[in-house]
Amino acid sequence: MSEGYTQVFCGDGDGKSSAALGKGLISAGNGKKVIVIRFLKSKLNNEILFFSRLEPEIKLFRFEKSNEGFEKLSPEDKAEEIMNIKNGINFARKVLITGECDILILDEVLKLIEEGILKAEELINVLKERSPQTTVFMTGHILPVELEEYVDCVSEVTMRK
Repeated sequence: MSEGYTQVFCGDGDGKSSAALGKGLISAGNGKKVIVIRFLKSKLNNEILFFSRLEPEIKLFRFEKSNEGFEKLSPEDKAEEIMNIKNGINFARKVLITGECDILILDEVLKLIEEGILKAEELINVLKERSPQTTVFMTGHILPVELEEYVDCVSEVTMRK
């Protein structure tokens, strides 16, 4: 069995999620089990509809219930969605503990830290559950300094024009 690793796609440029999902697509094509957990993205778009057709090779999960973007929610709805997001983080922990997949993609998980929904230490505790064979891809704008020692590779995506 090959050695897994942790990679982050971050920066102010477009394409971070696409890069991580592309890695997942390649891995699924090579017979790997892939799980994608998306955070803070509106419910339906063409990307999700496409990936839902790739099951069971790629399993896609989203724990938020609202169709609206998180920033547009009322304080009451935000509180409910934060509980749903925490369920998603707990699911990620379970996936890593059980070795349910070869590749785990945590899309926009870094934005949870940026928005104050999740503490860096909480994500570190999840990453510590990773078995040596599992690869984790994470996306978001900013990689917190505290996470750097738990990441093997950082791909920074920037806008030039």
